[in-house]
Amino acid sequence: MDWRAPVIDYCERQSSAFWAEPANALSNFAFVIAAASAFLFWRRRGGVDYPALALIIVTASVGVGSFIFHTIATRGAMLLDVVPIGIFIYGYFLLALRRFFGLAMAPATAITLAFAAGSSFATTVDALNGSVGYLPALAALSIFAALLWSRSGQRRTARLLAAAALLFSISLVFRTIDRAICPAFPLGAHFLWHMLNACVLWLLLRAAILAGPRPDEQASPI
Repeated sequence: MDWRAPVIDYCERQSSAFWAEPANALSNFAFVIAAASAFLFWRRRGGVDYPALALIIVTASVGVGSFIFHTIATRGAMLLDVVPIGIFIYGYFLLALRRFFGLAMAPATAITLAFAAGSSFATTVDALNGSVGYLPALAALSIFAALLWSRSGQRRTARLLAAAALLFSISLVFRTIDRAICPAFPLGAHFLWHMLNACVLWLLLRAAILAGPRPDEQASPI
């Protein structure tokens, strides 16, 4: 595989030029803003929740990596886009099982690995403009929200996860229709996927931080 081969997969990009996708590229700063906002909230909550801090850093790296991909636009740069996203999805899945549902590390890890395996299969399905690969994450988020709603004391977390699932589903629509609307709207809709997903990650980080430890408490599970 030629890692330097150009990737022209989005409506906005019509060439391999660096600034061929200005909206798609610059909209990634929404992730950096989300990470900065979450970090300030993390500090206000005591600044001792290091698993949440790790996810905040990953959120910022999602924005940086995606910016690089939507400017350099090569197969190699694509790794900087997809790897941080994968780390966040599976890292948050593991944290949710441990922190929201109280699972021990061994079963939580096993379930996370099984989820990752199933999700990797979904990425091979060539449909919905490549959005099928994100459907397992949407399903997991929706199921978690529903399960937490039925648990005493977990309604706040359930509401945040449900809001994130709703926004994520809307963002998936914009990702899916990006090419289809190209003749009528050359800018495409992928930049809206970025901006809405930044809000999704902010909601998820807020849920994790609120359920995490305070300085006067013992460490909460990862």
